[in-house]
Amino acid sequence: MQLSELLSIESQAIQLIQQTGMWMLEQRVKPKEIEIKTPNNLVSFVDKESEKRLVAGLSNIFPTAGFIAEEGTGEKADEWNWVIDPLDGTTNFLHGVPIWCISVALCHNNKAVLGIIYDPNQDQCFHAVKGNGTYLNGAPIQISQQASLRDSLLVTGFPYDDFGREEQYISLFRALMKNTRGIRRLGSAALDLAWVAMGRFEAFYEYGLNPWDVAAGVVIIEEAGGTVTGFHDGDPIFEEDIMASNGHIHQELQKIIQEHFTQ
Repeated sequence: MQLSELLSIESQAIQLIQQTGMWMLEQRVKPKEIEIKTPNNLVSFVDKESEKRLVAGLSNIFPTAGFIAEEGTGEKADEWNWVIDPLDGTTNFLHGVPIWCISVALCHNNKAVLGIIYDPNQDQCFHAVKGNGTYLNGAPIQISQQASLRDSLLVTGFPYDDFGREEQYISLFRALMKNTRGIRRLGSAALDLAWVAMGRFEAFYEYGLNPWDVAAGVVIIEEAGGTVTGFHDGDPIFEEDIMASNGHIHQELQKIIQEHFTQ
């Protein structure tokens, strides 16, 4: 597909995603309307309805693409697929914490070529098409130029239902606390990645994630000049661990992570 075609798809998708985000801002969920998929993994009618709206709209924009969506709407296709998290940070949303977003990627043969992360609370839209750079509300952005891990601010997430590597995670957390400027935990992996792309953080790492959590962020960071890998050599989108950085501190950070998360 030509770059001009992807840019046209991106423009139409951004409009749809922003409209959906504005609708989400107006919604209020009662405690009795919250569903529990697994302990600490919540869902509401807002997640489900926003996903339906996104799938319907994206189907009109790119009729032959399939879907890999968190709430299971739509079917996967062989070549092109939209990867959708309709509400990344559901727990924040349900508790009134204004750190959540919509994350949408377009993947070609499982490689992200277009990514959009929209934060309705701040009306900030991060978007990228492979080969065209990364933008925030239409203005180009780049990763931080910090070259020292010791002077870097990191962001991570805590597993909500996968505690099989809890000891390794806490041990790594302790090591990075002592060797960085600090670590933050926002509760939205997609926004974590977007904020690495714009230079607010130097790096993000987490395990136990899904493709819809990270696919958009991968292309957004790469097009902003950053680096995204697994903890080792795995696929950062379709495997369960990811580390994303400004590139300058990537090897140093990966070495520490690998000391705690062995293959």
